[in-house]
Amino acid sequence: MTVETERTPVREWTKTEMESLASQTDKPAAVFVYTPLCGTCKLAERMLTVVQEALPGLTLYRANLNLLPELAEMWRVTSVPALLILERGAVAERHYALRSVDFLYHVLKRFA
Repeated sequence: MTVETERTPVREWTKTEMESLASQTDKPAAVFVYTPLCGTCKLAERMLTVVQEALPGLTLYRANLNLLPELAEMWRVTSVPALLILERGAVAERHYALRSVDFLYHVLKRFA
C-alpha cells in the first residue's frame, strides 16, 4: 500500500519488499518504523511529512511492526517510533528520538 503525499509517496513495506530492499547493496534506504496505535509515531509521521515537502526527491519507506515483527527482531528495534538507515543490507543508523523537523531534515537530506 502506498500513501501518497503531494510530492513524494511514503511506501508501506511488505515482507517481500523488506527482504528485497534490505538485500540491495547499492542504495541506502530510510525506513520509518511505527505501530498504528502509537501516538508518538503519529507525531513523528507528521514531522516526516514536513521533511518530505522540503526534500521532494526523498523516498521514505515505512514499516508497521505489528505486520512485520521479524523486522524488529532482525534489526533489533527496541522502540517505536524509529528511523532506520539501511546501507548494504544492514542497519547503519538507528534514531529513536525523532526530536524535531530540523533534526529529521539533517538526517535525511543526503537521501534526497
